[in-house]
Amino acid sequence: MANCNDEHFCQDKLLLDPKEASLKELVLLLFFSDVRSRKFVDCPEENRLRDINRRWLIFISVLVQKILLSCREPLAQTGHTVEYWLNLISNNGGLFKLLLNYLKDKVVRPDESSATFRSAVGHSDWRVELDKSSRPGEIKYNTSLSLMAAKLSYENKAFIETIVKDHWNMEFLGSYDYWNGYQERASTQALMFQDKKVDPTLIVVAFRGTNPFDADDWTTDVDLSWYDLQGIGHSLGGALAILFMGVLALHQEAWLLERLEGVYTFGQPRVGDGQFGEFMIDKLKRYEVRYMRHVYSNDIVPRLPYDDNLLLFKHFGPCIYFNSFYKGKVMQEEPNKNYFSLLLILPKYLNALWELIRSFIIPYLHGQDYRESWFMRLLRIAGLIVPGIPEHILQDYDNSTRLGSLQLKDSQQELHQE
Repeated sequence: MANCNDEHFCQDKLLLDPKEASLKELVLLLFFSDVRSRKFVDCPEENRLRDINRRWLIFISVLVQKILLSCREPLAQTGHTVEYWLNLISNNGGLFKLLLNYLKDKVVRPDESSATFRSAVGHSDWRVELDKSSRPGEIKYNTSLSLMAAKLSYENKAFIETIVKDHWNMEFLGSYDYWNGYQERASTQALMFQDKKVDPTLIVVAFRGTNPFDADDWTTDVDLSWYDLQGIGHSLGGALAILFMGVLALHQEAWLLERLEGVYTFGQPRVGDGQFGEFMIDKLKRYEVRYMRHVYSNDIVPRLPYDDNLLLFKHFGPCIYFNSFYKGKVMQEEPNKNYFSLLLILPKYLNALWELIRSFIIPYLHGQDYRESWFMRLLRIAGLIVPGIPEHILQDYDNSTRLGSLQLKDSQQELHQE
């Protein structure tokens, strides 16, 4: 793998290491433009940020990362405890039966490596069956399959293999943990499977998104670090699916790009600047790769990092946007593109309240497949405090692919024109 010691591969960069950032260093950043003299900043010698606003944004990014990293262990322990109890309750048939089994000394203890153990994401949405209203070869089918694969990527290997083989009747090719040299840990998870019986040419590669109890994942979403690769600027974090294609294009892997049907993302953050976007649009058109970037309602993650004249982060290609009524529309950019807006504070909270109310009535409108778990409803309540976080859970993206399919189908001509 190429690295930034190779000047041809990496011409410019800005790397932020929050672990090296003391309070003194952060304060000095605000008063001096020579950012390279700061211990937590790695950039070329000539790189100076004379604009105080840019240094302020770096200050905020690093400070938020330090806060998140300080919560790494308690957050991970909380996640472990939450998942253990969620599985303990479900394995015993509910809270009441768990109490009965405890009295009878017949409690079924969860095994984290078993095919029945679910992650917190899996408990927020129990659905594992594919949408039966779509057929192989249709855009809706590929979108739904990609969404289900994205949900499945949060689970352990035994669970993934069981669902792929026994529920989807496909061949499981493997699940993998990839080492991240920058973070010095295995931070990238992916799975692969093949539909050998219906469409043998179809191979799905799905990357795990933000783990709700992983502080490193959340720091990645707010990290402003970037590399300039042969004149293309892109971020270090998030949106692995589209960055995967970007790496293939950068290394001119034409034989694989010619076989790539599409890239489907759900709640994808911004990954680069306008120049990177132009590079990707050119490659998407050249290799005829369909790019489907889905955004649900007030999901905060697609609105990060900021899109302004200071940070230069930009989305590219059309956005398939769904509101809280699952009405789909193809747009150039999602509404309220930077999330933080004083004018939209009240509408966000009202929308979060509606989503909580909707969780109780949706099974009566669309069937029991859409009944939400009590855990998901707790997340909806949390959304009354911080709107935008629960919307990133894949429950609503799954509902959008199923219930919003008619609107999306009507927009396909517009999507291709974009």
